[in-house]
Amino acid sequence: MSATMKTASASVPAATGARRHRPDPWKTSFFVAAVVALAGGVAWALLGSSFFVVRSVQVSGAGSIPRHEVLAAARIRIGTPLIRVDGAAIARRVDKITQVQSASVRRSWPNSIVIAVVPRKPTFLVRAGRGYDVIDSYGVVLGRSPELRAGLVLLAAPGGSATGLRGNAGVRAAGAVVRRLPGWLRLRLAEVRLRQGSRVVLLLRPGITIVWGTAARSTAKAAEVAVLLRTKATYYDVSDPGSAVTGQPAGG
Repeated sequence: MSATMKTASASVPAATGARRHRPDPWKTSFFVAAVVALAGGVAWALLGSSFFVVRSVQVSGAGSIPRHEVLAAARIRIGTPLIRVDGAAIARRVDKITQVQSASVRRSWPNSIVIAVVPRKPTFLVRAGRGYDVIDSYGVVLGRSPELRAGLVLLAAPGGSATGLRGNAGVRAAGAVVRRLPGWLRLRLAEVRLRQGSRVVLLLRPGITIVWGTAARSTAKAAEVAVLLRTKATYYDVSDPGSAVTGQPAGG
């Protein structure tokens, strides 16, 4: 009799515990409804509300590129929900402007789009008729100049013109070399020539030829040139800075 009572009394707490851990369907339904309502509110705020829409477009870093030209290429409609703005597509359209090297787009909550532009930098002058084509270090023609311009380097282009230089490996190599030259050497630079693809030759004032090679180890090459210039020779080959050569070019 006592054993039966113990068994019965033991089952009562077990049943009570089961009732305590049984999920309340009303609480579950309320939680699900709250989550759905919250998600719907967020969706409405982002897509349907007039608060999170494009009200202004900012352009930064454009330099001399007219703002209206960037905006025309971007084609952003004022009033578009900010969440629907395709930044990658906008950046690709702005990239098509000749003077733009790269562009990036970001949302500035709650109601702005920011377009950051990196302009192309004029680097070389290429003879063209009675004047010069102005190109950047990637071979992109940026304009014309009737005469030599301070700060730009004369480039003896393959074929004698700037036509077809965009993306040319030799021009890219020349651009990389010029960007890494120390200031004192850049000031003496009169012309850049290309040999055997990506091998770059520098002509310094007055009448000094330097076979530079590629842009690799530019710091070591510049240090070698600084020493070799004291020899008063007119030809230097520092394409391998560990075994620089001076004298006259082979074959004149």
